[in-house]
Amino acid sequence: MKKIFLLSAMFLFLFSCQKDTLESAPAPESAIVKRSCGTQEVLEMQLRDDPTLSARMNQIENFTESAIRQNRLVNGRVVIPVVVNILYRTTAENISAAQIQSQIDILNQDFNAQNSDFGSVPAIFAPVAANVGITFELASVVRKATTKTSWGTRDAMKKNKQGGIAPTNPSTNLNLWVCTIGGGILGYAQFPGGSSATDGVVIDSKYLGLSGNSNYPYNLGRTATHEIGHWMNLRHIWGDANCGSDLVSDTPTHDSANFGVPTYPHYSTCAGQPVEMTMNYMDYTDDNGMYMFSNGQKSRMSAIFISGGARSAFGI
Repeated sequence: MKKIFLLSAMFLFLFSCQKDTLESAPAPESAIVKRSCGTQEVLEMQLRDDPTLSARMNQIENFTESAIRQNRLVNGRVVIPVVVNILYRTTAENISAAQIQSQIDILNQDFNAQNSDFGSVPAIFAPVAANVGITFELASVVRKATTKTSWGTRDAMKKNKQGGIAPTNPSTNLNLWVCTIGGGILGYAQFPGGSSATDGVVIDSKYLGLSGNSNYPYNLGRTATHEIGHWMNLRHIWGDANCGSDLVSDTPTHDSANFGVPTYPHYSTCAGQPVEMTMNYMDYTDDNGMYMFSNGQKSRMSAIFISGGARSAFGI
């Protein structure tokens, strides 16, 4: 277990999490292209566009550390209204109401330890497996036709002037953009502290909700669970560095990202050679290989919703 400390500004940025896709039914793990993350490009863009971003992120980290140390966290259930913004060129991109609802259902299961695979948490991690206690409610769906074949990761889908859809009341709604991102990227999120004009999460339309075997192994809605974890101030479990820190005390130190569905137990080569928590939502395993948050991650998420927190306007 690692000690919580402040990361340098290089880890306090918008994550754009990239995963390559399969267009067929489940294939052997060796045939599956690994996930990757275009973090450096996004970091450079954010720091260039907003020189104050690092200071705001560090302030949020200081607040979070203090809230956790004082056990000053949410006492009750947080309810997150979700506005789904759909940008579509094809019928397939104009995803159905049923598929949207399936994603809301998945989020409610995953963030409340009601997912059917929660019982698969290994005994070594059972004491820290968390019921985060956050509920998601579909507030509205906004649909807009487009001629664009892909949107990239520079937030064009969030801007009316670029053909996208501006966020709806982002201080009190989680805005979720659904579109074809391109480049094999499944989704990306904005951390607390970023601009309200771009606040929210983007998911490629192929990977929202229960999307069918053609999108295996990312067809169970866990891309949104992972990205919303970032939106709630969680880092990747390996800290985006070899044996790095995710600022959480009860997650083991990981060598780096894990892929596919690693055989348990999977040992780290970092100090102490801990068993890695490969089934954590903030790793890079397949959708059917991730099924838990930890209590430490729950505390980080909780801290942003308390009075003075970065997302306190959501209330309880």
